Amino acid sequence: MPGQLRDYFVVLPDSAAGAAAAGQLPVPEAAAGRSSAPDVTGPAREVADTLTVAHPSGRPWVVARPLVRKVSHLARGEDALVLIGPDRVPDAVLAGILEGARDRTGLERRLARLPGLYHVVARLSGKSWIRGTATGLRRVYHARHPAAGTIASDRPAVLARLIDAPLDESALALRLLDFLPHPLSRRAVWRGVHETGAGYGLALPAAAPGTAAVPGPTEHRWWEPPPGELPLAEGARRVGEAITASVRAHVGGLDRISCELSGGLDSTVLAFAARETGPAALSLLTVAARDRYSEDETWARRAVEAARNTAATTACALDHHVVPAADAPYFYADLAATAAELNDEPLPVAPGRARAELLLGRARATGSRYHLTGYGGDEIFLGLPHAYQDLFHGNPFTAWSHLGGLRHQLGWPLLPTLKALLDRSAFPRWLAGAVTAAPQPVARTPLLSWGVRQSPHPWLTGHAKTLIAEEFRAAAEHAEPIDPWRGRHVDIDGVRMGARHFQAMEDIGMTLGLPVAAPLYDDRVLEATLAVRLPERISPWRYKPLLVEAMRGVVPDALPARTTKDHMSSDEHQGLREHAPELAELWTGSRLAEHGLVDSRHLLRLAAEPFSPVLVEHSISSTVAGETWLRTAENAWPTPRPTPTTTPSEASL
Repeated sequence: MPGQLRDYFVVLPDSAAGAAAAGQLPVPEAAAGRSSAPDVTGPAREVADTLTVAHPSGRPWVVARPLVRKVSHLARGEDALVLIGPDRVPDAVLAGILEGARDRTGLERRLARLPGLYHVVARLSGKSWIRGTATGLRRVYHARHPAAGTIASDRPAVLARLIDAPLDESALALRLLDFLPHPLSRRAVWRGVHETGAGYGLALPAAAPGTAAVPGPTEHRWWEPPPGELPLAEGARRVGEAITASVRAHVGGLDRISCELSGGLDSTVLAFAARETGPAALSLLTVAARDRYSEDETWARRAVEAARNTAATTACALDHHVVPAADAPYFYADLAATAAELNDEPLPVAPGRARAELLLGRARATGSRYHLTGYGGDEIFLGLPHAYQDLFHGNPFTAWSHLGGLRHQLGWPLLPTLKALLDRSAFPRWLAGAVTAAPQPVARTPLLSWGVRQSPHPWLTGHAKTLIAEEFRAAAEHAEPIDPWRGRHVDIDGVRMGARHFQAMEDIGMTLGLPVAAPLYDDRVLEATLAVRLPERISPWRYKPLLVEAMRGVVPDALPARTTKDHMSSDEHQGLREHAPELAELWTGSRLAEHGLVDSRHLLRLAAEPFSPVLVEHSISSTVAGETWLRTAENAWPTPRPTPTTTPSEASL
């Protein structure tokens, strides 16, 4: 069966119907070459790779099927804490968190001591509290089961199966855009399945004494971005500590690990941080570029040479593997392979799956037990121009000075830049006009608003465009920004968008049997970054200054001197030509067309004209991702099960 979920957890109500729902959960296939069995601390039961933590009644409360992540559990009377993340948490630490936590606020204060990469499931005074991460790397979904009531999970597809949820056509249409901003990114692609906002947690009350009725779930905010008040030196120290802790939580104690070493600053930082954890062997993998002007391989080799010439805290055998450019698939290669994973939603990275699988396969061949990537570095450390809107309020001269440098680099005209800087439109107004029939913004358009304005792709049908417009219009009526400050809103939304996309890489790793992580998406890294004064955190004259200062002393000074960044746009355009037959086959019998969302004849014409100006202006990635995901989702469990006839009141008896 394609697209089986290989890991997930669910949180169930304390009722007979909840226990019955546990028996309906999908049983995942074991991943190829699985590196280790599931880990659990505390009195949980393990049956066929299933870990069950019970309610005080003995009924299942948390049912987890982790392939990579570790489950830590501790109970104190009727209160309990379950952490699902990259590392086992000792009982003594769990006890220090749980004991004295009278409510979720007290619990969250104590959880702040841990690296921020855990799902949290707690039971306090009979109420369940579930939350993911502020970066959005770990998310929480919930749905109303017809018999059991509210069930929560980290995987929407699990909930969709339990409640026999149909696909949501409007949410699917939204995924055909290149960018899906807050809050529309939360629209789950199955009807009746709801995503809890990043930075918010889900509270599930217990049934009232003497009754079977359980109130519905409520969301509560547990995370607020810190004020940007720290000087660069102090902020860099905190960022460095957060990166080190996150890397150690993933690979500390492992003997053989691997890192992607693209040659960019982010992957270089991760490689040196990984070496400091003391593995016996560290394999670094670089994919050579076809573009003869690319500098990535040159900088990757410099990093390896520097690592071999500098002492580490422990002995570590260092291997560098360069994948020849001719071996690297173009984008859109082997699209059928996307059926191996059922992602939470269509993700625009799907056209590059074959490239990711090649790299991870080579990493696994080295004997690596965990693979690290620098994903998240751009979103967290690069900083977007929108931030100068925030700076302009308190320090207009500094903001204008920085914008002057940025404006000359990007070719922004003076008057449009000044107009954009002075714009004070509210977030709901921006959201209502974020998708427009007007032409796509040109490269020299100043970007200082709440996000990126975009136009629907020309191959979308009128039906799809209507659904998209209705969704944006409805969201704008009650939308609130992530943060009142425009730049911080855009920064955090960008981080969360990138974290969602990284899920595809994690799932490919599970298919291959190699855990994959992006330690920079740790909440503590994001918090430490946002806590730094804005004009010191980003600069038009320095490349990622905060990250450079944070890793000073760990990464040799010569390596952060790079200020360029390679792109793979040529491989994408060439992929359209090389894989035109596969794309034509994809649009023949298109599932998206069957739903009335795309014009398959238009897409077939574009497959035959891979260098069409239309494909220069409009990326086809999100449409390919939507098509391949839809085929996987429809094939995952094609036979609907009958809806249970037991009423909620009967099931609770």
